[in-house]
Amino acid sequence: MGEIKLFTTGDTVKERTSSEVVLEKELQNLIEKNMETFFGVRFLKSEYAITNGRMDSIGIDENNSPVIFEYKRSQNENVINQGLFYLDWLLDHKADFKLLVIEKLGIDEAEKIDWSVPCVICIAHDFTKYDIHAVNQMQRNIKLVSYRRYDKDLILFEHLNTPVFKAVSDSQDGTADAKNSMQKTHIEKLAAASEQMKELYHSLCDFIESLGDDIAKNQLKFYLAYKKVQNMACIEIYEKKVIMFLKLDPTKISLEKGFSRDMRKVGHYGTGDLQLTIKDSADFEKAKPLIIRTFNEL
Repeated sequence: MGEIKLFTTGDTVKERTSSEVVLEKELQNLIEKNMETFFGVRFLKSEYAITNGRMDSIGIDENNSPVIFEYKRSQNENVINQGLFYLDWLLDHKADFKLLVIEKLGIDEAEKIDWSVPCVICIAHDFTKYDIHAVNQMQRNIKLVSYRRYDKDLILFEHLNTPVFKAVSDSQDGTADAKNSMQKTHIEKLAAASEQMKELYHSLCDFIESLGDDIAKNQLKFYLAYKKVQNMACIEIYEKKVIMFLKLDPTKISLEKGFSRDMRKVGHYGTGDLQLTIKDSADFEKAKPLIIRTFNEL
């Protein structure tokens, strides 16, 4: 991919030079220690040994989905195929991953694991246009991220693709329980909604997606998440309303009864402390500046 030019400004303008050194263990350690800041993922384990291999890093994101990290250390290493192999292995060994989550985060967090959108993040100094094309053809949740080191104090991550993939269904992942089987999924609720509510929902989604190419859509079992590095908005649809959770501080918003609500101490699907209830186009218009604000602050 093309080189990003980075400059410092002051009395004189100076270009910061990027490092051409291949990814080393030092960078893997940096990512693992700051995984939540860099990628919105809670770190679980480094060098996770499995049958016929070893995952470089593994974690779980804010939607409680497993995330595998693979680092490309040499020009000839096929990190994409390697990550795909590990992803398939993980889907066949869910109990092993659940035990790891229990060990690191506890049983309560392990019960929340969502297998609908497990992810592989491949990190390298660079990828080719053919790598990006190949990943997009796979229809799997594989993300390509290039990195640049600038001098000793700056690092840049560039997300090169927005995966187009099919979420794993309950029948595929085998994790549906009695409680969840009684509850309609997000897709089922959307299908059952009125035409008016579907139109409002799709207008909301179109507006969010129009804000930037760096927004990715994740279809979870009970909600739809839009994310940059971290979740930006989580959306649920009901018969007469659309509920959206934004990652904004409710204390910095003028709350309006029936429209906006502080959810910091209230459990709900997805993430975000500010809840918006959107019932019509007027509510949608009121929501737009808050959505834009969330996009700009993340």
